[in-house]
Amino acid sequence: MSTLLVKSAYLVTMDDHQREIPQGGLFIRDGFIEQVAPLAELPQAADEVLDLREHILLPGLVNTHHHFYQTLTRAVPAAQDANLFNWLKTLYPIWARLRPEDIYLSTQTALTELALSGCTTAADHLYLFPNGSRLDDEIAAAREVGLRLHASRGSMSLGESKGGLPPDSVVEEEEAILRDSQRLIEQYHQPAPGAMLQIVLAPCSPFSVTPQLMRESAALARAYGVHLHTHLAETEDEEDFCLQKFGKRPVSYMQELGWIGEDVWFAHAVWVNQEEIEVFARHGCGVAHCPTSNMRLASGIAPIQEYLEAGVKVGLGVDGSASNDSSHMLAEARQAMLLARVREGLRGFSRSNDPSRRLLTARQALWLGTRGGAAVLGRSDIGSLEAGKCADFFAIRLDRLEYAGALHDPLAAVVFCQPLRVDYTVVGGRVIVREGRMVTVDEERLIEQHNRAARRLLSA
Repeated sequence: MSTLLVKSAYLVTMDDHQREIPQGGLFIRDGFIEQVAPLAELPQAADEVLDLREHILLPGLVNTHHHFYQTLTRAVPAAQDANLFNWLKTLYPIWARLRPEDIYLSTQTALTELALSGCTTAADHLYLFPNGSRLDDEIAAAREVGLRLHASRGSMSLGESKGGLPPDSVVEEEEAILRDSQRLIEQYHQPAPGAMLQIVLAPCSPFSVTPQLMRESAALARAYGVHLHTHLAETEDEEDFCLQKFGKRPVSYMQELGWIGEDVWFAHAVWVNQEEIEVFARHGCGVAHCPTSNMRLASGIAPIQEYLEAGVKVGLGVDGSASNDSSHMLAEARQAMLLARVREGLRGFSRSNDPSRRLLTARQALWLGTRGGAAVLGRSDIGSLEAGKCADFFAIRLDRLEYAGALHDPLAAVVFCQPLRVDYTVVGGRVIVREGRMVTVDEERLIEQHNRAARRLLSA
């Protein structure tokens, strides 16, 4: 039995009452929170004491969509100014050169970035497995870093020769995909509260897999009780593809395939109408909102306010590091707030006298990054600081230049001001980041190895 006392922080719970405790703390036992309270009400001793005076402390951020391997192909010149389909066609041949060690290094790089931005749980979507690469390579790397991982066994089976977008060199046979999916669930999936690793089944997109693989993946996932994930309605090109190939808009196509329900979440979901938003709300589907990537690829602006008003589960995702090109969760929360406000401006907010029209607030943006993400991933044990939940949190010093003059509202400052490297990240009571430095990873060595691998990929 091990205990941790965290004290003297400006503590933000993100619980149902939205409690903020100016001189608060946590008492943690064996990775779970036992007590959340003002300092005077907490025990005064523990196996480890973390004094976080002059810090703001929040629940760990939850990243609902990423492609770790893409850290190796950031800012590739030929893909800098392309829309989604052309961006993919540029990068597919490069990604076809990935090796198992590249999956390992890119996973550690992405998770290190995430940890340093306050993230404690990350969902990754790995959908191509060239040269003997396996999801196991990602899982092994994540265990060393120490963040919770929802590892998605992605897939592509519809190559160019069969009318899909990806080249045949990066697709797999569907029988092999399903066989490996079952193996991974049986070998790794942890269903219990406090799980460090869960497996997700995630055929890549409507333009890279067949209807049969979508249906069979859904059946397999539901037989084992794991979640389903895919890209959907990201661009107008995808909408045109679905209408031409399947005679349906993307959301209707998902309904036909049985890909609707509380166990399903979609990445992006930008190009949807009100009726489709109501389908998501009625059936409990989740959305991973990726504002930076949508801006980078000029894909559009997702209707976040409409989703929230309808009761759709929405979380944040940094998306792949070749379309962001970062893995900074606090930056993503800030971007989500600002982009939602741009959309309201385009809809005439400044001229509106309608009292129902509201701008997305800083607190709502952080809610999306915590409670929203937990709901999207189907996790009731993370996302807020409450007794019985996982001891996942991050903390940032408030007495720093970037917050000077902004301490009238420390929580809002975290979103409105410059996104920062956090000072502490703790997962299950284990310190992963201490005083702004990784505890579990040698950053300098990782950067050197990662850059060497990236150079090899692009020079081949």
